[in-house]
Amino acid sequence: MAMISEDDFHHSANATYRPAGSNLRADQEALLGKLLDRPPPGLQRPKDRFNGTYIIFFSLGIGGLLPWNFFVTAKEYWLFKLRNCSSPTAGEEATGSDILNYFESYLTVASTVSSVLCLMANFLLVNRVPIRVRVLASLTVMLAIFLLMTALVKVDTSSWTSGFFAVTIVCMAILSGTSTVFSSSVFGMTGSFPMRNSQALISGGAMGGTISAVALLVDLAASSEVTDSTLAFFLTADVFLGLCVGLCLLLPRLDYARFYLRPVWPACVFPSEEQPPQDHPSAPSAAPGSGESSIPPLRPILKKTAGLGFCIIYLFFITGLVFPAISTNIESLDKDSGSPWTTTFFVPLTTFLLFNFADLCGRQVTAWIQAPGPRSKVLPGLVLLRTCLIPLFVFCNYQPRVHLHTVVFRSDLYPVFFTSLLGLSNGYLSALALMYGPKIVPRELAEATGVVMSFYVCVGLVLGSACSALLVHLI
Repeated sequence: MAMISEDDFHHSANATYRPAGSNLRADQEALLGKLLDRPPPGLQRPKDRFNGTYIIFFSLGIGGLLPWNFFVTAKEYWLFKLRNCSSPTAGEEATGSDILNYFESYLTVASTVSSVLCLMANFLLVNRVPIRVRVLASLTVMLAIFLLMTALVKVDTSSWTSGFFAVTIVCMAILSGTSTVFSSSVFGMTGSFPMRNSQALISGGAMGGTISAVALLVDLAASSEVTDSTLAFFLTADVFLGLCVGLCLLLPRLDYARFYLRPVWPACVFPSEEQPPQDHPSAPSAAPGSGESSIPPLRPILKKTAGLGFCIIYLFFITGLVFPAISTNIESLDKDSGSPWTTTFFVPLTTFLLFNFADLCGRQVTAWIQAPGPRSKVLPGLVLLRTCLIPLFVFCNYQPRVHLHTVVFRSDLYPVFFTSLLGLSNGYLSALALMYGPKIVPRELAEATGVVMSFYVCVGLVLGSACSALLVHLI
């Protein structure tokens, strides 16, 4: 473990890495394996003035997940809107009951299918549609969806509950898909930047979760009308999405960002002394759609990132297995006291806020400490070690219990500690694996690799969510 600053790194066309004197030579070779990117005469590497690019990527990370988090956090709002309040007939009541009982399942299926399909489409479009077009188009669609949902907050939908349910599911599917395209595209973009910018984007995503958790607590404390609090949530998302559009337009105007967004080379090898400068007029550039292949080669990306892919999938599998299905059903041992801290606020505090804040802290630590490296056997070892968290949560005061009646950890401090450990390990290890991915491939494949890494995350979460239902039935 070592404290690392950006000044201690050299920069390549594709990576940021330690100098040869580092005691982590194997990690350096894994992160680099290619020539130094020496700027041509007259082209100096600019500085990130006032950390402008870092702040933009951090904000885009928030914008990619904050709307989704607000959409999911407003659970009481969806139950309120989908409850048929117009004295339905018996048949209509059965339909409304089905919608209420399985609403979250419908949302999960719609969002998962949409995310997977859009990830596949985004990979196919990497070399066909410019990244700026994909980012701005996805942001615009997300903003349009949220403006529509914001407008419907104060509309009486009791007379067309089924229609509102259909609109909600369609909006959720579109929002999930476009959010996936946006996040994976921006993450792929950061593959051409120094690693600290990837870290900013990843930490921003965790900040989005933390903000939504705080908003949930404020809503519970204020006890305001459900439509008022939801309107505040959605308006906040609208404003932030508009801000993200402005930041995406601003990014290419910054000298620091423009330097790293230069056109990249096609996938070919030049001798070290004969490599033409990237901005030389005779140098070929890989403009979108102009390469030899319009679809990035998937096999070499999968081969290069197989180890990191396993780490990411297993990390999010364990996290999805425990959070939120198990952790949200752990009750305070002092629940019978009637205190709001052990009833109303216990789960929002010890589960949602604590996990998201710990996850944010874990990701932020990677801005200074980046160990173990991408080829280290310690990284998958730490990932596998997180399996021990499953029995720790299971033997807390999870309720209701049908098969396992023993509660081993009889204190409210245990779920607090375990949730902190779950969040910190998830944030730190996932951030490392995600940052390393685009750095161990040629720069021209960095964007496509970012999409593949996002696919690993999606696979891990889907597997974890699916298996969590089985685990719940076993307790």
